[in-house]
Amino acid sequence: MDLNRVQTVDDRIEIRNVIVSVFDKRKIEALVPALLGLSPDVRIYSTGNTFRLLSTVVAESDRSRLIQISDYTGQPEMQGGLVKTLDYRIYLGLLSETYNEHHAHDLQRTGSVAFDMTVCNLYPFTQVIAGSGNGAVRLEDARANIDIGGPCMLRASAKNYLRVLPVCDPDDYEPLVAELTQSSGSVSLATRYAYARKAFRHTAEYDTAIAEYLAGRELAAGDYQIGAR
Repeated sequence: MDLNRVQTVDDRIEIRNVIVSVFDKRKIEALVPALLGLSPDVRIYSTGNTFRLLSTVVAESDRSRLIQISDYTGQPEMQGGLVKTLDYRIYLGLLSETYNEHHAHDLQRTGSVAFDMTVCNLYPFTQVIAGSGNGAVRLEDARANIDIGGPCMLRASAKNYLRVLPVCDPDDYEPLVAELTQSSGSVSLATRYAYARKAFRHTAEYDTAIAEYLAGRELAAGDYQIGAR
């Protein structure tokens, strides 16, 4: 496999195309209108319940700039929300590099958007497994709260900190908006790198929690009924 090693990057990146897909919706009602207020060119791409919430808080005049990801990808969400963002055009938009002419051609060929920012947090796996306090959490409840698309998007965005900002903590929204406001809607390489480090730590801790839970939880006779198919 040939690996791309990038030499030239931009310090400041203007935020224009943003993916927003969050389980923890704290402060999102303030963040998204603030992002839309940065520039008339900002577009928000969102999923499922996040999209439905944002539809109620985005001003009517800005509603055309709120786009459901399933409309962008052309694929409806899988039942149960199992597949929403695992799509070639999304990852092309997250992983493409600014000065790579092949990537630019792929974006043009597929009509894809180069995303500048991902706002994403994950299903509450650790909260679920800690919920009962007596170790009686159902295995299926734990399994259902293993997030797939969220960690993938965060990791892709964090890998491409060269031009993409990954945001995984609602407590970072306010200082981020302050920087964007002070810098005409752009973020520095130093900020992108700092947020990438935080995103990788977040997904690593998440995966560790899953691995440790499964390692300590044997299958029990009452966990599942065995089907005949």
